Amino acid sequence: MARTEQVLALEPQHELKFRGPFTDVVTATLKLTNPTERNVCFKVKTTAPRRYCVRPNSGIIDAKNSVNVSVMLQPFDYDPNEKSKHKFMVQSMLAPYDMTDMEGVWKEAKPEELMDSKLRCAFEMPLENDKTTELSSLPKSSSASLDDGEGKKIMEECKRLQMEVLRLREENKQIREDDGLRKRKVTSMGAPHSSSSGMATSTMRDEGLGTRVLAFCVLFFVIGVIIGKLAL
Repeated sequence: MARTEQVLALEPQHELKFRGPFTDVVTATLKLTNPTERNVCFKVKTTAPRRYCVRPNSGIIDAKNSVNVSVMLQPFDYDPNEKSKHKFMVQSMLAPYDMTDMEGVWKEAKPEELMDSKLRCAFEMPLENDKTTELSSLPKSSSASLDDGEGKKIMEECKRLQMEVLRLREENKQIREDDGLRKRKVTSMGAPHSSSSGMATSTMRDEGLGTRVLAFCVLFFVIGVIIGKLAL
């Protein structure tokens, strides 16, 4: 006895396409529409259950309603020379008016009450032209970050700022040495000049501290420039 023709409308009708790269989970959507006045039970089955995760894989579609089924392909090593032999089957039946146990309904269903549709699986990798198009459609800030000339400018600016930091460190070191020399001279001159020497020492400390603060500011500016450019 011939089976009843499928009442559900499938979108796509014949083929589920999965677009790579397949280093991560790739999801295809299957839309099931019930155009009838009755509720319809459905199940989604596959020949490769370990390779796919289907949500939901079964349920009830109310009259005149639709359900989106997510078919998630698990990561795998893609071979372009290997054609996919995986298939899916959408099985359905009209839900009884007095249905209370869906699993029991499937077990008791007669073969002539069951309807099914089969879909093939197809794997696709992005073409080189597609990659070029994707890059050209990036915002200016993103494409600018990929420009080699811009990268060289950033590196040159970083080197210049690093040299400035080294120069300030040398100046700070020289100030500390001069400060120590003046302390020794003040000590040898005696107590009468202690007040003036204290003021000189305080001034030199302030100058050394100011130089160190400036050096740290420049260093933080370098880090900020690098992070800002990478964020673009």
